[in-house]
Amino acid sequence: VQLVESGGGLVQPGGSLRLSCAASGFLFVRSNMNWYRQAPGKGRELVAFISSGGGMTTYADSVKGRFTISRDNAKSTVYLQMNSLKPEDTAMYYCNTRIITGAYWGQGTQVTVSS
Repeated sequence: VQLVESGGGLVQPGGSLRLSCAASGFLFVRSNMNWYRQAPGKGRELVAFISSGGGMTTYADSVKGRFTISRDNAKSTVYLQMNSLKPEDTAMYYCNTRIITGAYWGQGTQVTVSS
């Protein structure tokens, strides 16, 4: 199982970023996917969830209305569109899935929101 995140970077408050997570080594089309984040000195927080078919999504209250999770099963990729970014969104963002063999994480991509 491999999860590879990309798309992070430095952005000004109010800006946007789109994160991508390319998945391989498991049956992506049948797997729910998550985005988590971890800010310095804080625990890992579930940001967004998407069901295997994409029909169900959920979000942390802190990002509702600003972030959108989506997936392209043909490309085995899950996305996180982040708009109206705030300094408190600064964190390492991780892609995650839980399948029969366990929980798997990517290496993370850093998002920094600062002027």
